[in-house]
Amino acid sequence: MKPLQKKLARYTRPQEAKAAGVYPYFTPISSEQNTEVIVSGKKVLMFGSNSYLGLTNHPKIKEAAKAAIDKYGSGCAGSPFLNGTLDIHVQLQDELAEFMGKDGVMLFSAGFQANSGTIPCITGRNDYVLFDDLDHASIMEGKTITFANTYKYKHNNMEDLERLLQKCPIEASKLVVADGVFSMEGDISPIDQMVDLCNKYEATLMIDEAHGLGVFGREGRGVCDHFGKLNDVEIVMGTFSKSLASVGGFVAADKETINWMKHNVRPYIFTASISPASTASVLAALHIMRSEPERQQALWDITNYALKSFRDLGFEIGNTCSPIIPLFIRNDQKTFMATRMLFEEGVFVTPVIPPAVPSQDTLIRFALMATHTKEQVDCAVDKVYTTFKKLEIL
Repeated sequence: MKPLQKKLARYTRPQEAKAAGVYPYFTPISSEQNTEVIVSGKKVLMFGSNSYLGLTNHPKIKEAAKAAIDKYGSGCAGSPFLNGTLDIHVQLQDELAEFMGKDGVMLFSAGFQANSGTIPCITGRNDYVLFDDLDHASIMEGKTITFANTYKYKHNNMEDLERLLQKCPIEASKLVVADGVFSMEGDISPIDQMVDLCNKYEATLMIDEAHGLGVFGREGRGVCDHFGKLNDVEIVMGTFSKSLASVGGFVAADKETINWMKHNVRPYIFTASISPASTASVLAALHIMRSEPERQQALWDITNYALKSFRDLGFEIGNTCSPIIPLFIRNDQKTFMATRMLFEEGVFVTPVIPPAVPSQDTLIRFALMATHTKEQVDCAVDKVYTTFKKLEIL
């Protein structure tokens, strides 16, 4: 065995978890993504999905995807820069730009690329990137790749962010990047304070709305809109794999930023375009989201119900104020054991361990959809409570 393979072979944590019967990843689902899914022929309640509006199985979205395949085929066979731009890509860009109140939009084949490609593209050696220490891995990837100076501020700590902004030369280009909704903890960035600080120190603000779209703001425009600051946030990133029921991502910004990025973001220029079916699905989901505000309301009704249920039973759920409910366990082994025990009881949840969270903050991520019922939540909460009691977590 060669040295590289020897090094890789020393990684045995998955094998150890499998041997212990608690390995929770890559579970094959043989049904549509819904509040109930089929795993190994067994029906289980799904509380591990990002389909916040419950649109992944909507008939209009399925019909749109099928029609796009009939018209355009299965793929674009090229990047947007060359032969991979379709008229429905342009339509989606225009509709998203109008929806987000920005000059333009770029579409990415994956939400991860939108962050990891944008950050190093728009910043350079003499610039500064400031990021929250709980930002998503795609933001962390982008700050790792950039040649800019990077500063990490304490989670949602505006005093610490200001301290770091004061260290940056006033004439330097500065980019502050943060999640709108933090994908594991469920809390949100204080966008209003961030806008004020960025204006004070002439920094550009970029907000990741992956988990905010469809959930917060008017017609689901996100956390920036929730704070009434959408027009003041220069760059907004979003994904299609959560509320918009498909796959891919986008960046919305002013025309000068979009012009630069379209000709310089390498993951955009050198990656095949988002598929016709995915694009049509996003368009259909966007139309449904805007025309059916009752879905967003239903999501908040069931979210508030679940939040109260967990709090009343004494669960530690941090500062979440979204459909993402972190059930803190703070122990890797118990996190895996609880996940497995809950699955055996018919509840699908996801374990979160490092590097997704710090080692002392391991948790189970319990996520709501607009289509969940109170009966389903009651059933799941009861099983989580019983499991946590057995494991002496509560």
